[in-house]
Amino acid sequence: MNARQQGSTTVEFAMAFLPFIMFLLGILDFARMLYTWQGTNEATRAGARYAVVCAAPGDNSRILAKMQAVMPQVSAINVAWEPADCTTSTCEAVTVSVTGMRFKWISPIPNSLAQPIVLMPGFSTYLPREMMSYNPLIC
Repeated sequence: MNARQQGSTTVEFAMAFLPFIMFLLGILDFARMLYTWQGTNEATRAGARYAVVCAAPGDNSRILAKMQAVMPQVSAINVAWEPADCTTSTCEAVTVSVTGMRFKWISPIPNSLAQPIVLMPGFSTYLPREMMSYNPLIC
């Protein structure tokens, strides 16, 4: 092998291996996006459950803290009690929603295909009154 051919094997290997690495990183990034999707959905369920069992109307900070224990990226929630001006004893249901969740790709995707930040759809969970009172075993 002469001096001109010495680096050709390395270049050929890199040309063959680079698409495989990009494909693998794309799969891992897609798996991260599905994890974020499922985690946010589960966080809304946990927040609604906590609201029904432990929280009083207007106690959104404790509900948000419970949701962030499941999915730390959740930063803003909407809690709607039914009827609107109810108390712990008169509430019939609660809806907990998360909007504006963003997912950032980290894979090296070509510029023509890249969407560096993906806005996730809104997630919402509705729970009717089961035992809408304070439960010290769960809270």
